[in-house]
Amino acid sequence: MDKNAFLEFAKAKEIKCIEQETLSKHTSFKIGGPAEFFVKPSTVAQIIEIINYCNENNLPLFPLGKGSNLLVPDEGIDGVVIYFGSEFGKIELIDENTVYCEAGASLAALCNFALEKELTGLEFAYGIPGSVGGAVFMNAGAYGGEIKDTIVYADHVDKNGNIGRFTGEELQMSYRHSVYSEKNYFITGAAFKLQKGDKAEIKAKMDDLLGRRFDKQPMDKPSAGSTFKRPEGAFASALIDQCGLKGYRVGGAEVSTKHAGFVVNIGGATCADVLMLIKDIQEKVQADTGFYLEPEIEILK
Repeated sequence: MDKNAFLEFAKAKEIKCIEQETLSKHTSFKIGGPAEFFVKPSTVAQIIEIINYCNENNLPLFPLGKGSNLLVPDEGIDGVVIYFGSEFGKIELIDENTVYCEAGASLAALCNFALEKELTGLEFAYGIPGSVGGAVFMNAGAYGGEIKDTIVYADHVDKNGNIGRFTGEELQMSYRHSVYSEKNYFITGAAFKLQKGDKAEIKAKMDDLLGRRFDKQPMDKPSAGSTFKRPEGAFASALIDQCGLKGYRVGGAEVSTKHAGFVVNIGGATCADVLMLIKDIQEKVQADTGFYLEPEIEILK
């Protein structure tokens, strides 16, 4: 790659760009090497410019939001990481019950916005440490709620730089899955249809669910949330616990002693540590119970 050419392109398009940005600073696992180029667009037009430039120059391109469900290689990433952060996190009310949110906004910010507008339906998402884009991508859910319950449509830019939108059934949302799971698209925003509610009741529910999360999950240690998807007919955490794997470690990665469904970074964990631990868990659980555990974490390669 012609490094100077990319830097000049970013400068000309007024796109914030950082060289060799350490990705462990941008993932909840606190794991990951440097991105060759780390760009922070603030408009859809800039995203299209980045995609077109990378296509024309055969550069790898990766989206990154809050990095809360992501495992990044220790050696880092060659190419360009598009960061959907606060520069791309506007939230607005588009009618009395519908909230539109850019992909970089956190779920906490979206939930608090809904609370202020006295809108109910997103309380389940309060405490999920992800961005709106990431939540749409994987149909995030907790405590009986999922993104698919309230989403109206999602906007994106496809791999060729074309703007598009998926609505309703086009989103193909199921357990930890959406149409975007199979497409190399860049989610730019989403609209959520909510209902009028009582502000005090909404706040009480948000606080209750957040309290339950802190009671049951290892919120004090870096992780990527639930490590495995729920297998049909069982629960991943129960299977792992049943196999006596709580506290099992590889390097700095450990099966949480608080909640067996979480792999946590107890200090200095590498991507290699986590991958080996995941492999060991899968092999032990399958040998002892017959269940195969599919990772819920996105593994960047």
